[in-house]
Amino acid sequence: METNPLCHEDGTEMVRDVRPVEFSYKGQTMTVAMPGWYCPKCGEGLYTRADMKVSDRALNAMKARCEGLLDGPQVKRIRKKLGLTQAAAGDLIGGGPKAFTKYEKGDALTSRAVTNLLKVLDAVPDALTILRENQGRPSC
Repeated sequence: METNPLCHEDGTEMVRDVRPVEFSYKGQTMTVAMPGWYCPKCGEGLYTRADMKVSDRALNAMKARCEGLLDGPQVKRIRKKLGLTQAAAGDLIGGGPKAFTKYEKGDALTSRAVTNLLKVLDAVPDALTILRENQGRPSC
């Protein structure tokens, strides 16, 4: 039988809960409903890898907004508008077959170059033809 973790401060058994946690980036602040194990006495938190994905994705969304990069839903909207699968988008635009999965889930931020190219393709979808024409061509 599994037991709950103990608080490293006082040894109290921790409880599973979701609590508001505040994060800041470049002067912007957001509160995230953060799952984790919490000490009922001192409030200390312990987070699993899955718990950390919640904060990582929220921070990536805030960073994208602050840095002028596309966030996951924007990337997905443009990719679908272009009629590309995630793997095809990664192959044509760059980043590899799993890059767009990570962008769209919020697990990774787009680079400035990928953001700019997606914005151009959103405005001028026919520009995708240029990428397709040059796909797979050796340079030498």
